Amino acid sequence: MASTPWLDTPQRYGLVSRALHWGMAALFLWQFAGMAVRLTIGRHPVTAFMVGSHTSIGFLLLCLVLLRGAWGLANARRRPRHAPGLAGKLATLGHLALYALMLVVPSLALLRAYGSGRAFAPFGIPLFPGFGGGPITWMTAPGNAAHGLLAWTLLALVAGHVAMVVVHRHLWRDDVLHRMAGRAPAEAPALGR
Repeated sequence: MASTPWLDTPQRYGLVSRALHWGMAALFLWQFAGMAVRLTIGRHPVTAFMVGSHTSIGFLLLCLVLLRGAWGLANARRRPRHAPGLAGKLATLGHLALYALMLVVPSLALLRAYGSGRAFAPFGIPLFPGFGGGPITWMTAPGNAAHGLLAWTLLALVAGHVAMVVVHRHLWRDDVLHRMAGRAPAEAPALGR
C-alpha cells in the first residue's frame, strides 16, 4: 500500500509535519531576530519594523503549536521513533520541553495582553476588546516576570536541538535530519520487483 505523502511514516515526517516544523522555525527566527535587534540597537526604524509584528506573530505561533500538537497526536503511531535507551529518552524530554515552552511563552503573553486592558487584534483581527479600570495584576504579572526569560530559554533549547542534529549527522552518522528535511534515503525495493 502506497503511503500518503502528507502523513507521517516510521521513516519520515509527512508534508504537514514538515510544513509546520519549518514554518514555525522561520517565524521563531523572525521573533528572536527582532528581539536581538531591539536589544542591540534599541529604538530605531529597523527595530520598529521587526518588533512591530511580534504580538501578531506570537499569537500565530500559539495557534500553530496547538495545531502541530494535535497533528502530532493524530500521527503518533506513524511517526519516526526516537532511538532506544538513554539517548532516546533524552530526545523525548528535549522535545517535550520544546513543546511546553512553545505553548507557555505565547500563552503568558496572551494572558498579559488580556490583563493589560487594551484591545488585542492580531493581524487586525479583533480577538478581545479593551476594558477600563486599569490592568489586572494577576494576569499581567506572570507575563512580565517570565515571558522574556522563558523565551530565551526556548531559544537555548532550539540551539540545543540544532546542535543535536549536527551531532547525529557528523558524530553519530545516523543523519536523522532526513526525517524532517531533504531527500529520504533510498528505500530498499519491495520484494518481487
